Amino acid sequence: MMKKLLLLALALVMALSTVALAEEAAVPKYVFMFIGDGMGNPQVTATQYYLGATKNPDSAIPVPEQLSFTEFEALGLVTTYDASSFCPDSASTATSMASGQKTLSGVINYDIDLKNSFKLVSEYAKEAGKKVGVITSVSLDHATPAAYYAKVPSRSQYYDIAVQGLTGETLDYLAGGSFLTPKGSDGEQEDLFEIAEANGWTLANTNEEIRALNADSGRVLAIDPNTADSQSIHYEIDRIRRNEAGEDILALADYVRAGIQVLDNENGFFMMCEGGKIDWSGHANDAATSIHETIAFSDAVQVAVDFAQEHPQETLIIVTADHETGGMTIGFATTAYDTHFGYLTNQTISFTEFDSVIAQMREDKATFEDALAEIEAYYGLTTTPDQDLTLTEADLDALKSAYELSMLEEEERVIGEEEAFLYGGYEPLSMAVSHIINNKAGLSYTSYAHTGLQIPVYAQGVGAENFSGLYDNTDIFTKTMDAMGLSL
Repeated sequence: MMKKLLLLALALVMALSTVALAEEAAVPKYVFMFIGDGMGNPQVTATQYYLGATKNPDSAIPVPEQLSFTEFEALGLVTTYDASSFCPDSASTATSMASGQKTLSGVINYDIDLKNSFKLVSEYAKEAGKKVGVITSVSLDHATPAAYYAKVPSRSQYYDIAVQGLTGETLDYLAGGSFLTPKGSDGEQEDLFEIAEANGWTLANTNEEIRALNADSGRVLAIDPNTADSQSIHYEIDRIRRNEAGEDILALADYVRAGIQVLDNENGFFMMCEGGKIDWSGHANDAATSIHETIAFSDAVQVAVDFAQEHPQETLIIVTADHETGGMTIGFATTAYDTHFGYLTNQTISFTEFDSVIAQMREDKATFEDALAEIEAYYGLTTTPDQDLTLTEADLDALKSAYELSMLEEEERVIGEEEAFLYGGYEPLSMAVSHIINNKAGLSYTSYAHTGLQIPVYAQGVGAENFSGLYDNTDIFTKTMDAMGLSL
């Protein structure tokens, strides 16, 4: 009897040891880190409500729509403050997630004394044998992507950031927009594309080349062939309109899809993908554009979700943000307890492209009536009585004041405190139109800057359970490292 008990105990110990070893070995081969720049709970929620309202217009009750990541198995919440402020910037917050360290706003992967640099999760992943990719919808040298491959005292050192990425050994795939200063701030330094070629990068800068990328493409620099404002890819709302008109403009999801083809190998990969223009549209208080950017970001995450379904025991997907931008709120004084998300379907243009429309009107010396016609064409706001988007007298007064400023050249404009408050440094007429349609839909903003809101974290796959709870954004680095089984 005693012998049987001993054998049973030994078998139990061995079984438990086997389980422990299996759990210890359960680390993801593939890790996706998605960062929606400026994407707080309000942006996610507004997008869910917009999709729910537009897909279920006849529903008797509100029906939110799920995004690709909102039903992930793990949900967390992080603080975002940095060493400068409770309202941080992208450089410091991306640094926290990439390195696990706090720093000053504007600083990328250096300490607050600007003396010591930090080691990055991407560098640890590379040392572990993984390939590394960085994707963004904005310029490749912008703060968030830079935080995963560069270390500089100032985020404005765009040329230095790019050189580090192109000459360093961390990256295997760099994709999205282009570079802000390809020949340096003075235009006299070595061309970044020549540096890339000298360091063995394959340049893909046509739709055909990007779509054809594969595991044999080598080290890839994928540049959007149709860059928009500030060397970014197009806003999704503009991409949709242009593609419907017959153009072929790539989406953020296309760069994730191509990246998987480039990076997949027997040791796996670490990929960071940023939806950077959620932030830009938040700064400009453009709700419809922000919602479309969040949809494009969700579509990019869906590519990883589809990949994970083919590799269910090998993949970890993390979705979060660096901070919230604009102080978006759902609910506005004049709509009381109601919202009208369907009104936003009438907007088919981003604030930046409408700026171009305004510039043409200024050149043509357009009348206010001409401006109202353009506003109706792109936003649906109308002077026709008794319509959902009929402009009130107060609306028309606001538009007239903004129109008069926008028809002046910038150096001729007198911008006082009231104008600075109303327009935040943006094109006055674009801002006035955005605020009016936002408010009619039941949305508003408190700021043209970042806020200090806590940010959601969603995780799915191997190690996802580590990302639940309330914690600081520096712990995203720690939890990602732990999930991958990597030591400092």
